[in-house]
Amino acid sequence: MNAVAPLSALLDARRVWRGRAPEVPAGDQPTGWRALDAVLPAGGWPDASLSEILLPVDGVGELRLVLPTLARLTQSRRHVVIVSPPYAPCVAGWRQQGVDMRRVDIVEAAEKDVLWATEQCLRSGSCAAVLAWPRQADDRALRRLQVAAVTGQALAFVFRDRSHLSNASPAALRLELEASPQPRIWVRKCRGGAVPPRPVPLTQLAR
Repeated sequence: MNAVAPLSALLDARRVWRGRAPEVPAGDQPTGWRALDAVLPAGGWPDASLSEILLPVDGVGELRLVLPTLARLTQSRRHVVIVSPPYAPCVAGWRQQGVDMRRVDIVEAAEKDVLWATEQCLRSGSCAAVLAWPRQADDRALRRLQVAAVTGQALAFVFRDRSHLSNASPAALRLELEASPQPRIWVRKCRGGAVPPRPVPLTQLAR
Protein backbone atom coordinates (compact mmCIF):
# COMPACT_ATOMS: atom_id res chain seq x y z
CA MET A 1 0.00 0.00 0.00
CA ASN A 2 1.30 3.44 -0.86
CA ALA A 3 2.35 5.64 2.05
CA VAL A 4 0.15 8.64 2.81
CA ALA A 5 2.11 11.86 2.78
CA PRO A 6 0.86 14.98 4.56
CA LEU A 7 -0.32 17.66 2.18
CA SER A 8 2.00 20.20 3.83
CA ALA A 9 5.00 18.00 2.98
CA LEU A 10 3.93 17.76 -0.66
CA LEU A 11 3.50 21.52 -0.84
CA ASP A 12 6.88 22.14 0.76
CA ALA A 13 8.50 19.73 -1.72
CA ARG A 14 6.71 21.56 -4.57
CA ARG A 15 5.15 18.30 -5.73
CA VAL A 16 1.67 19.85 -5.71
CA TRP A 17 0.93 23.04 -7.62
CA ARG A 18 -0.59 25.70 -5.43
CA GLY A 19 -2.88 28.10 -7.24
CA ARG A 20 -3.02 31.74 -6.27
CA ALA A 21 -5.75 34.25 -6.86
CA PRO A 22 -4.61 37.13 -9.04
CA GLU A 23 -3.74 40.20 -7.05
CA VAL A 24 -6.03 43.18 -7.42
CA PRO A 25 -3.96 46.30 -7.91
CA ALA A 26 -4.63 49.06 -5.44
CA GLY A 27 -6.45 51.85 -7.22
CA ASP A 28 -5.97 55.57 -6.94
CA GLN A 29 -9.68 56.41 -6.89
CA PRO A 30 -10.80 56.33 -3.23
CA THR A 31 -14.49 56.95 -2.70
CA GLY A 32 -13.78 59.32 0.16
CA TRP A 33 -15.66 57.06 2.60
CA ARG A 34 -13.42 54.82 4.72
CA ALA A 35 -16.02 52.18 5.52
CA LEU A 36 -16.85 51.69 1.85
CA ASP A 37 -13.23 51.73 0.69
CA ALA A 38 -12.47 49.03 3.27
CA VAL A 39 -14.76 46.50 1.57
CA LEU A 40 -13.91 47.30 -2.06
CA PRO A 41 -11.11 45.22 -3.64
CA ALA A 42 -9.08 48.16 -4.93
CA GLY A 43 -9.79 50.32 -1.90
CA GLY A 44 -12.07 52.60 -3.89
CA TRP A 45 -13.83 53.01 -7.21
CA PRO A 46 -12.56 50.71 -9.97
CA ASP A 47 -10.38 52.95 -12.10
CA ALA A 48 -11.40 53.69 -15.70
CA SER A 49 -14.54 51.60 -15.27
CA LEU A 50 -18.30 51.69 -15.01
CA SER A 51 -19.85 51.79 -11.55
CA GLU A 52 -23.60 51.16 -11.43
CA ILE A 53 -25.53 52.55 -8.47
CA LEU A 54 -29.02 51.13 -8.01
CA LEU A 55 -31.65 53.17 -6.19
CA PRO A 56 -35.17 52.68 -4.81
CA VAL A 57 -35.92 56.22 -5.96
CA ASP A 58 -33.92 59.26 -7.03
CA GLY A 59 -32.60 61.44 -4.22
CA VAL A 60 -31.81 58.87 -1.50
CA GLY A 61 -28.19 59.89 -1.02
CA GLU A 62 -26.61 58.77 -4.26
CA LEU A 63 -24.87 62.11 -4.82
CA ARG A 64 -23.61 62.07 -1.24
CA LEU A 65 -21.67 58.96 -2.25
CA VAL A 66 -19.81 60.59 -5.13
CA LEU A 67 -19.34 64.16 -3.91
CA PRO A 68 -15.99 63.46 -2.18
CA THR A 69 -14.73 62.01 -5.48
CA LEU A 70 -16.02 64.96 -7.49
CA ALA A 71 -14.37 67.34 -5.03
CA ARG A 72 -11.04 65.53 -5.29
CA LEU A 73 -11.12 65.44 -9.09
CA THR A 74 -12.19 69.04 -9.64
CA GLN A 75 -9.71 70.37 -7.10
CA SER A 76 -7.07 68.65 -9.24
CA ARG A 77 -8.34 70.71 -12.19
CA ARG A 78 -9.99 67.75 -13.85
CA HIS A 79 -13.38 68.00 -15.52
CA VAL A 80 -16.60 66.26 -14.54
CA VAL A 81 -19.68 65.96 -16.75
CA ILE A 82 -23.22 65.35 -15.53
CA VAL A 83 -25.63 64.10 -18.19
CA SER A 84 -29.34 64.86 -17.76
CA PRO A 85 -29.63 64.72 -13.96
CA PRO A 86 -33.21 64.22 -12.66
CA TYR A 87 -32.85 67.41 -10.64
CA ALA A 88 -30.50 70.39 -10.78
CA PRO A 89 -27.42 70.08 -8.54
CA CYS A 90 -27.36 72.40 -5.54
CA VAL A 91 -24.40 74.57 -6.52
CA ALA A 92 -23.95 76.06 -3.04
CA GLY A 93 -24.11 72.64 -1.42
CA TRP A 94 -21.61 71.13 -3.84
CA ARG A 95 -19.22 74.01 -3.29
CA GLN A 96 -19.55 73.52 0.46
CA GLN A 97 -18.46 69.90 -0.09
CA GLY A 98 -15.36 71.10 -1.93
CA VAL A 99 -16.47 70.69 -5.55
CA ASP A 100 -14.98 73.28 -7.91
CA MET A 101 -18.06 74.04 -10.01
CA ARG A 102 -15.89 75.69 -12.67
CA ARG A 103 -14.83 72.16 -13.59
CA VAL A 104 -18.38 70.75 -13.73
CA ASP A 105 -20.42 70.73 -16.94
CA ILE A 106 -24.08 69.75 -17.15
CA VAL A 107 -25.30 68.29 -20.44
CA GLU A 108 -29.03 68.28 -21.06
CA ALA A 109 -30.03 65.55 -23.49
CA ALA A 110 -33.28 63.96 -24.59
CA GLU A 111 -33.82 60.53 -23.07
CA LYS A 112 -33.00 58.82 -26.35
CA ASP A 113 -29.64 60.63 -26.45
CA VAL A 114 -28.51 60.17 -22.84
CA LEU A 115 -26.51 57.02 -23.49
CA TRP A 116 -24.94 58.44 -26.64
CA ALA A 117 -23.93 61.67 -24.88
CA THR A 118 -22.51 59.74 -21.93
CA GLU A 119 -20.48 57.47 -24.19
CA GLN A 120 -19.04 60.39 -26.15
CA CYS A 121 -17.99 62.20 -22.98
CA LEU A 122 -16.33 59.06 -21.62
CA ARG A 123 -14.48 58.37 -24.86
CA SER A 124 -13.25 61.94 -25.25
CA GLY A 125 -10.37 61.55 -22.81
CA SER A 126 -11.09 65.02 -21.43
CA CYS A 127 -13.37 63.97 -18.56
CA ALA A 128 -12.25 62.54 -15.25
CA ALA A 129 -15.77 61.36 -14.42
CA VAL A 130 -19.16 61.23 -16.10
CA LEU A 131 -22.46 60.81 -14.25
CA ALA A 132 -25.69 59.76 -15.97
CA TRP A 133 -29.24 58.63 -15.17
CA PRO A 134 -30.37 56.57 -18.18
CA ARG A 135 -33.93 55.28 -17.93
CA GLN A 136 -33.49 52.61 -20.57
CA ALA A 137 -30.15 50.81 -20.82
CA ASP A 138 -29.70 47.17 -21.72
CA ASP A 139 -26.61 45.01 -21.28
CA ARG A 140 -25.23 46.06 -24.66
CA ALA A 141 -25.58 49.77 -23.88
CA LEU A 142 -23.88 49.39 -20.49
CA ARG A 143 -21.08 47.41 -22.08
CA ARG A 144 -20.46 50.28 -24.49
CA LEU A 145 -20.17 52.63 -21.51
CA GLN A 146 -17.71 50.26 -19.83
CA VAL A 147 -15.57 50.17 -22.98
CA ALA A 148 -15.82 53.96 -23.33
CA ALA A 149 -14.65 54.42 -19.73
CA VAL A 150 -11.59 52.28 -20.44
CA THR A 151 -10.91 54.13 -23.70
CA GLY A 152 -11.14 57.57 -22.11
CA GLN A 153 -9.61 56.51 -18.77
CA ALA A 154 -12.58 57.98 -16.92
CA LEU A 155 -14.84 57.05 -14.04
CA ALA A 156 -18.38 56.29 -15.22
CA PHE A 157 -21.25 56.48 -12.74
CA VAL A 158 -24.67 55.28 -13.87
CA PHE A 159 -27.64 55.70 -11.54
CA ARG A 160 -30.53 53.31 -12.21
CA ASP A 161 -33.63 51.90 -10.55
CA ARG A 162 -32.92 48.89 -8.38
CA SER A 163 -35.50 46.88 -10.33
CA HIS A 164 -32.60 46.21 -12.72
CA LEU A 165 -30.73 44.27 -10.03
CA SER A 166 -31.93 40.93 -11.39
CA ASN A 167 -30.41 41.71 -14.79
CA ALA A 168 -26.78 40.91 -15.55
CA SER A 169 -24.50 43.92 -15.81
CA PRO A 170 -21.02 44.46 -17.29
CA ALA A 171 -20.30 47.13 -14.68
CA ALA A 172 -17.10 46.58 -12.69
CA LEU A 173 -18.94 47.64 -9.53
CA ARG A 174 -22.61 47.51 -8.58
CA LEU A 175 -23.90 49.17 -5.45
CA GLU A 176 -27.46 49.15 -4.17
CA LEU A 177 -28.68 51.90 -1.87
CA GLU A 178 -31.43 51.15 0.62
CA ALA A 179 -33.36 53.93 2.33
CA SER A 180 -35.25 51.82 4.88
CA PRO A 181 -35.34 50.47 7.50
CA GLN A 182 -32.06 52.39 7.64
CA PRO A 183 -29.86 53.96 4.96
CA ARG A 184 -27.23 51.45 3.87
CA ILE A 185 -25.24 50.25 0.88
CA TRP A 186 -25.05 46.73 -0.48
CA VAL A 187 -22.12 45.81 -2.69
CA ARG A 188 -23.79 43.56 -5.25
CA LYS A 189 -20.82 43.05 -7.57
CA CYS A 190 -17.16 44.01 -7.34
CA ARG A 191 -14.58 43.03 -9.90
CA GLY A 192 -11.54 41.31 -8.43
CA GLY A 193 -12.96 40.36 -5.07
CA ALA A 194 -15.71 38.61 -3.15
CA VAL A 195 -18.98 40.39 -2.55
CA PRO A 196 -19.21 41.46 1.12
CA PRO A 197 -21.93 39.48 2.92
CA ARG A 198 -23.23 42.49 4.85
CA PRO A 199 -24.23 46.03 3.87
CA VAL A 200 -22.37 49.14 4.90
CA PRO A 201 -24.62 51.46 6.94
CA LEU A 202 -24.52 55.01 5.64
CA THR A 203 -24.01 56.18 9.22
CA GLN A 204 -20.61 54.46 9.10
CA LEU A 205 -19.47 56.30 5.99
CA ALA A 206 -17.18 58.58 7.95
CA ARG A 207 -14.43 60.26 5.96
